[in-house]
Amino acid sequence: MSTTPATGDLDAWRALPALQQPDWDDPDEVRAVTAELAAQPPLVFAGECDQLKAQLADVARGEAFVLQGGDCAETFEGSNADAVKNKLKTLLQMAVVLTYAASVPVVKIGRMAGQFAKPRSKPLEARGGVELPAYRGDAVNGFDFDAASRRNDPGRLLKAYHCSAVTLNLCRAFTKGGYADLRQVHAWNQDFVARSPAGQRYDQLAGEIDRALTFMKACGVNPDEFHGVEFYSSHEALLLEYERALTRIDSLSGLPYDVSAHFLWIGERTRQLDGAHVEFLRHIRNPIGVKLGPTTSADDALALMERLNPEREPGRLTFITRMGAGKIRDSLPPLIEKVHQSGAPVAWLCDPMHGNTFEAPSGHKTRRLDDVLDEVAGFFEVHRALGTHPGGIHIEFTGDDVTECVGGAQGLAETDLHQRYETACDPRLNRGQSLDLAFLVAELYRKSA
Repeated sequence: MSTTPATGDLDAWRALPALQQPDWDDPDEVRAVTAELAAQPPLVFAGECDQLKAQLADVARGEAFVLQGGDCAETFEGSNADAVKNKLKTLLQMAVVLTYAASVPVVKIGRMAGQFAKPRSKPLEARGGVELPAYRGDAVNGFDFDAASRRNDPGRLLKAYHCSAVTLNLCRAFTKGGYADLRQVHAWNQDFVARSPAGQRYDQLAGEIDRALTFMKACGVNPDEFHGVEFYSSHEALLLEYERALTRIDSLSGLPYDVSAHFLWIGERTRQLDGAHVEFLRHIRNPIGVKLGPTTSADDALALMERLNPEREPGRLTFITRMGAGKIRDSLPPLIEKVHQSGAPVAWLCDPMHGNTFEAPSGHKTRRLDDVLDEVAGFFEVHRALGTHPGGIHIEFTGDDVTECVGGAQGLAETDLHQRYETACDPRLNRGQSLDLAFLVAELYRKSA
């Protein structure tokens, strides 16, 4: 285990290039906000982060599977009980499909309770001759296109913290307070089964689970694991002032943990070896991930591994590939081969969303479910060919019946996108499409096992 770092190490990132950071108007305001954040209670605890790290070590060994998902960009408005419950319900349904149909333990990580910031291609957005700062997520500015809304406001960092606390509190209540009891598998589906092919398929599986649970209960088997689930939070560690303010030295180990989430990842746009994000995350003891796009070389992956997990601690590092359906079968094998040859323990996840975005004739950004499914299939094919473990999926979804991605059992077309296009940033799978994906992943996992 690493020795306790000096506080200066946690601030070494400040001397390095930090991409995708907002241009704040007033440095004094930023300092005041981060000082207030630094005085807030932790959102998660070091022991929980270590527990997740141990489960991710199981994934790296090929003994478990990760289901990581949630909003592209959370909104403050969406931090309410109904929205959180719907997302959690969808994640739980997907996890049940994977656990039962693929016979694999599933590590459940929400892209929730902190995903309030997004990287952008351009710092400014122009409409009708007016140029304003790009929307960078509710933690930075507002979605409405006017000067007041688009001001980069440090005060929003505090609201992001409080909305994350509300969301985490709801998630803990739902997952520990009886809602996530496996005997509820039918109840999660009542509003959904009659009008959705995926819901009907899920209901059949729920019936099988019911019968299995009844049999086990008759045999005197009723373990605690059936009555609640372990659920972890995650987000992209993008806004470094926020992440630094929420980093604490654990009183038991004397080691630094970023207590804004259990799991943090570095995005494809900010994974520079000599950049501020890699420098900051290498010092915290949370389990961490790195997004790898199709231009990533095997040497890039090895260098990131050496920088972020030089002690080769199992469960510490996860690589999340985002290649695109047309590139994954060619781009992924060299990375896996080199990393596997190094002997380092790495969990591999597939993000089949970000490489498959296109613009529909209506101007809506969208994704085809067929492309998402094809990238996941390619991910499994590559691992099967190399004899390595496909460790999980990382997706953007919502528990609502939105019309943001095309395809699926309900046959959403590009002409339907306008009906319920509600995302604050990228298009998300709706509940039916998410379950379609879960059934496919379960089938692929069974074949690769």
